Amino acid sequence: MTVYLDDWRQRARLGPVDDRWSHLIADTDAELHAFAGRLGMRRAWFQTNERRPHQAHYDVPERLRAEAIGLGAVPVSWRQLGRMLRQRRLAATPTGPPDGPGVPNGPGRRS
Repeated sequence: MTVYLDDWRQRARLGPVDDRWSHLIADTDAELHAFAGRLGMRRAWFQTNERRPHQAHYDVPERLRAEAIGLGAVPVSWRQLGRMLRQRRLAATPTGPPDGPGVPNGPGRRS
């Protein structure tokens, strides 16, 4: 299992914090929460969307970047992270024709 930190470093104000922010993701949400906790981040800062669970992440301020890497986060480019998220999305998407009412035998299927 691995935790990744991208190099996005987008300037933004999140609440009272004006900083540059990157994205922290992991192979599993459990590992991500454990790692974020070690950085002193609150669970409430976890960002997820039920329609896009593959994009679950924490935003990490620049001031925590060196500490995250020191704790074992693997630095990746924002492009690498984007490819990883795309692969997750594709892996979670059912393949092949849909089954269900109105589609008793999808294309290429036999009864």
